[in-house]
Amino acid sequence: MNDTPLTEAAPPVQPSPVETAAANRSDEARGAYRPGYEIVAEQILDYIAQGRLVPGDRLPTEIDLAKTLDTSRAVVREAVKILSALGRVRAHKGRGLFVADDEGMLVTSRWGGFFRPVDIDHVLMLFEFRRVQEMAASSLAATRATPAELRAIEVAVQQCRHGFVHRQIDEFNQADEDFHAAVTAASHNAFLASAVRDARRLQRQSSAIGIHDTFGEGTERAVEEHEAIYRAIRDGRPDEAAEATAAHLNRTLEDYRREIQRRLFG
Repeated sequence: MNDTPLTEAAPPVQPSPVETAAANRSDEARGAYRPGYEIVAEQILDYIAQGRLVPGDRLPTEIDLAKTLDTSRAVVREAVKILSALGRVRAHKGRGLFVADDEGMLVTSRWGGFFRPVDIDHVLMLFEFRRVQEMAASSLAATRATPAELRAIEVAVQQCRHGFVHRQIDEFNQADEDFHAAVTAASHNAFLASAVRDARRLQRQSSAIGIHDTFGEGTERAVEEHEAIYRAIRDGRPDEAAEATAAHLNRTLEDYRREIQRRLFG
């Protein structure tokens, strides 16, 4: 029996950051169903954390990450899209992948506290949070919006409709972001604007499975709901603006639930 104190033992060989990230797959497999690209996105974050990489550091190529993580390049590409949308990585054409700054995310530490929407309860709480904040923002906007701010909201509504009619999903998604940002800006409350902005960032992560990559059954209704919110704000009706916002977010949550059920159970 070896009585050598642990403190005097030879230090164990530490796995590389990529090996650590790859080993996490078995832990994920034991949990609830999660899309592969969501898991790979977290493995890439683990790689960044384990390697103590900082903004500006280069990451392996998509091909190298796919080999290391034993997955396809297509899955890695989708994971990179998620992380790019969250401001965690940057893809520079012809140069490669780089670590980006995650400033502004609602995290408890730089890499360890990112939101993992693995539980539908998390998604429900996020929608509840958004509903409270955005109802307040739209109500205030109905009494505080300037002509220029009303015009910004109206333009975003028009662009949402144009993107939907012409089946331009990127245009629609950007206009959707612009609409909600314009409404909160018109509330003239910096704290509400910040809360809504951060909540929508988390919303994008909880929607990372790609339900916003195509037009769904509720897209046309979203256009109409945006217009209803705009009209209430334009006409100075705070209660109606808040009610229209609540209806919009409630319907969006139901769409999310249906899509999750469809993907899980067919």
